[in-house]
Amino acid sequence: MFLHRKQFYRDFWALRDVTLHIPAGAAWGVIGRNGAGKSTLLQLIAGTVTPTTGSIQVGGRVGALLELGAGFNPEYTGRDNVYLSGAILGITRASMDQRFDDIAAFADIGQYIDQPVKTYSTGMFARLAFAVAVCTDPDILLVDEILSVGDADFQQRCILRMKTLRERGVTLLLTSHSMDTIKSTCQQALLLEKGQVRFVGNSTAAADVYLNLIRDRMNLQHQEELAAKLGPVADRRSTAGSRRYGSGHVQITSVRVLDAAGEPANAFEFAGKLALEVAYTSSADVSGLSVSFLVRDNTGIDLFGTTTFDESIQLPPLRKGESGRVRFEFINPLRAGSYGVCVAITRTTRSDLTDNILFDQIDDAAAFESFAKIGRPVWYKLHVPITVAVVGKAPPSDTSSPAADG
Repeated sequence: MFLHRKQFYRDFWALRDVTLHIPAGAAWGVIGRNGAGKSTLLQLIAGTVTPTTGSIQVGGRVGALLELGAGFNPEYTGRDNVYLSGAILGITRASMDQRFDDIAAFADIGQYIDQPVKTYSTGMFARLAFAVAVCTDPDILLVDEILSVGDADFQQRCILRMKTLRERGVTLLLTSHSMDTIKSTCQQALLLEKGQVRFVGNSTAAADVYLNLIRDRMNLQHQEELAAKLGPVADRRSTAGSRRYGSGHVQITSVRVLDAAGEPANAFEFAGKLALEVAYTSSADVSGLSVSFLVRDNTGIDLFGTTTFDESIQLPPLRKGESGRVRFEFINPLRAGSYGVCVAITRTTRSDLTDNILFDQIDDAAAFESFAKIGRPVWYKLHVPITVAVVGKAPPSDTSSPAADG
């Protein structure tokens, strides 16, 4: 006689069929939606979770920031937890004595270093945890969304320290929902979807694929409406660009970069006038259109752009087969270098974007060079015009000494 026990659970694979080789000194981003398996992957590498099948080989000391306050004893002070973390990593107390001032300075939590960590805010936890991880000479640094807490100053210091560690040859794995952080900090990126590898490659390309997945899911919410109202999609037109997304009911047909005279050009002096012209054609009756552009630098960082919707420009509705054209004009604010342009056309009628439908988007649809203007250096990525006023001289300070008694 056999008894069949009822199963009150079902198998769930947080990660499956993931095969990676991350070379020493590389900086990788790990991206994906919540529940994609990002944190599980870092926990496996850190050794806090063991794989059901397969194996993991890690060479070197691991510094991990996986869960806020993980590894800290809440009853101990910050100082005690610093030394406890060092002991766990196999670092002698004498060596931690030499590192402590650097850790305390980076954490910058003042007198709270001698208070129990159970009294800390999430930001203070993050400061101390990050300081310990980066000041104990890790060979591999794992950072799981730690930059989502803390103020802007702390986040910038973290990013700068991670870049310094990269220059020293430390291997970095970083999870973040900020694509600018991934693109500026990591060379490569891994996109996970439902526990499996969706894309591995250049961090800019991975970020674009991830954002496209998000856009597709937004569009799926309106698919019934699109099918009922807009009908079938026309064949894709051949237009320059590296990647293309969208439903295709309205398609971009050309993108041109123009000079002050309205002629096509590909090089512009700083502070000179340039224009970006986007032409498009519809295969359905549509309204509520918005055209947008975005300028990126050669590392893939988004610099500036706008949309006709945000600029309160109402585009005329289109009948099936009709075309439109939009021209954006602006003064070149960019330092010398190469830049790419992404363009898109959407349906957008609500400020909260809840009815946004992406019809067409083309990444790297155009490119241009910015060159320096003699006598006007630009030290940062771009220059915002600033008004400077000299409002008068400050009163002189009194440096005279009391007269001596005669």
